Amino acid sequence: MSVTDQAFVTLSTDDVYCQGALVLGQSLKNHRTSRKLAILVSAQVTERMRTVLSSVYDDVVEVNVLDSADTVNLALMKRPELGITFTKLHCWTLTQYSKCVFMDADTMVLCNVDELFDREELSAAPDSGWPDCFNSGVFVFRPSLETYHRLLQYAAEHGSFDGGDQGLLNSFFSNWATTDISKHLPFIYNLSSSSVYTYIPAFRQFGSDAKVIHFLGSTKPWSCKYNPQSQSVTEEGTALGHQQLAFIVLWWETFISSVLPLLAEHENTGDAGSPQEKQHYGGIEITMKREDSFSSQSSPPVVEPAAESSPPGSPERTVELAHSASELSIHLREEEQRTEEERKKWEAGQMDYMGKDSFENIQKRLDRFL
Repeated sequence: MSVTDQAFVTLSTDDVYCQGALVLGQSLKNHRTSRKLAILVSAQVTERMRTVLSSVYDDVVEVNVLDSADTVNLALMKRPELGITFTKLHCWTLTQYSKCVFMDADTMVLCNVDELFDREELSAAPDSGWPDCFNSGVFVFRPSLETYHRLLQYAAEHGSFDGGDQGLLNSFFSNWATTDISKHLPFIYNLSSSSVYTYIPAFRQFGSDAKVIHFLGSTKPWSCKYNPQSQSVTEEGTALGHQQLAFIVLWWETFISSVLPLLAEHENTGDAGSPQEKQHYGGIEITMKREDSFSSQSSPPVVEPAAESSPPGSPERTVELAHSASELSIHLREEEQRTEEERKKWEAGQMDYMGKDSFENIQKRLDRFL
């Protein structure tokens, strides 16, 4: 049964983070949430991306960007971009809802998490870096204009000890660590993908119960190169842990199966006389070819990370998109040989998520290297 006065809420201030927001929204829908989905966007989010967002989210709400302007603390964290996370405070203005769960755009649910709405404000999971502080990537709250204005006043008078929203919210809700244990969400509701391999025994013991994965830090799935056929992930200059890789693979599988078709469906085909057109959605470049431009000699349309190329000497790997007026099929092209049966399955979008392509099997393969 749908609950119309409660919502999962997220935020995106540009088209790049919208890629994460779309995966988050689709993961909530794939796991049959009964709550509404709402997203706060800034003026920097393009109209075409808002159109795509509206196919996943019930409410797309434009808000003004708030900036902490705390360059000193942000420099200490080496994360200057976190200043605009103050924009998250606008979530308290969504008074059409009685209770909400905020989730950062770089999170993804692994199962239905509607039980979070049984918690009260401010419920959150401990931060892996300082457990007496909560991580503000996932939290339960009650929209209130009074709370919103009190937060703004507190920010003006006291600022944030880390320059971002997490420092501000921990100071404002300063009794979180000591008063009510029911407001402490288990870590499985905000599992940092970058920290799981620092305590591998605990991950092996409890990781199968994870409900929300948080791609915390500067490494985001959409900044990595992903080869769906070999299920390999690479990011230049960054060492990724085996468990972290497994979650990034799962993010990309959700993106390819659920988000990429939406991007193509809402693509503006542009000049009717042009046989193909390139469009950018954040860091993803889409090359669309019209149906009548296809021939046995021509290549299908290509979708790949924008402004990126394969390393010298490596086989070219791209994700291809075959698009017609009434249907969309996603398939892969590699210069490496593969069987005709595999090719047909990928072209039909028939990934074996319950079999060889399931998250559990990916994890088992990665565990062999530990």
